[in-house]
Amino acid sequence: MTTVAAYAAPAAKAPLERTTIERRAVGEFDVLIDIKFAGICHSDIHQVREGWGKAIFPMVPGHEIAGVVSEVGSGVTKYSVGDRVGVGCMVDSCRECDNCAKGLEQYCLKGMIGTYNAVDKDGEPTYGGYSEKIVVDENYVVRIPDGLSLDVAAPLLCAGITTYSPLRHWNAGPGKKVAVVGLGGLGHMGVKIAHALGAEVTVLSQSLRKKDDGLKLGADHYYATSDPETFEELKGSFDLILNTVSAPLDFAAYLSLLRTDGAMVNVGLPEEPVNITLLSVFGNRRSLSSSGIGGIPETQEMLDFCAEHGLGAEIELIRADQVNEAYERVLASDVRYRFVIDTATI
Repeated sequence: MTTVAAYAAPAAKAPLERTTIERRAVGEFDVLIDIKFAGICHSDIHQVREGWGKAIFPMVPGHEIAGVVSEVGSGVTKYSVGDRVGVGCMVDSCRECDNCAKGLEQYCLKGMIGTYNAVDKDGEPTYGGYSEKIVVDENYVVRIPDGLSLDVAAPLLCAGITTYSPLRHWNAGPGKKVAVVGLGGLGHMGVKIAHALGAEVTVLSQSLRKKDDGLKLGADHYYATSDPETFEELKGSFDLILNTVSAPLDFAAYLSLLRTDGAMVNVGLPEEPVNITLLSVFGNRRSLSSSGIGGIPETQEMLDFCAEHGLGAEIELIRADQVNEAYERVLASDVRYRFVIDTATI
């Protein structure tokens, strides 16, 4: 066991505070990672505040982890000391079900093991990236290409793969019209990736406040959803709508923007129930769907794609002792576009 410094929430809705946690000894197939940077995802806040249900405390959040390998187990073949690596939203799965066999570990039929707020196979709680080090099985670690700086790569381990996976699955590319709902931590990466894939990209945001940013990130068009004329003008326009916001929407209005056989895919998860009527999708073969993160192979594919196209997250680097302030700013939509903790300050 190794004792490391970390920032943890001692109880639901409590401010995070500096503490120490125990990391397991490096096993045969484990890698020990010196964490350099950890992104702050809105889902960290949901879980710290038990917005998605009962959680495990103390909780060390963080599933956007970028660092350097400092030790490997005797059976490790994929990584060596000094390698630049990342860890995303999961640290294990059953490895036996059909989905795991297909590289879809995020949809493990027995349930993937989350990087934090979960129970590992040894019965111990998992602790995330707001810490100095982490021990992870090599099969749930990905390589960060040299073309990506570790600080801007960290958010790709959630925000990047969460948007890349549905964009690839629903074939975003040349000749396709894609709308991204919300220009936040997820949305800004959705715009960048959809643009790099060759799609015609539209941002649908509450206001035009971030229009200049959206266009610089790769959007071709930008509309305010607070303007009722937007929904009339864009009716039947899109092949794919990627909804990145974690708030209830008027789904009927958004679904009306889809072409025949179009899909609206939700990657944001509101805490509140949402209402929808089948009349919203009936009669024009529209689909309302969802997407998780991505499996390990697809996450590596995403990192390689981002390196090839020069896509990193837009970040604001903070000290670890600023994490509680950062949470409040995320809730106030006061970040462009991802806070990243410099873990050297823990």
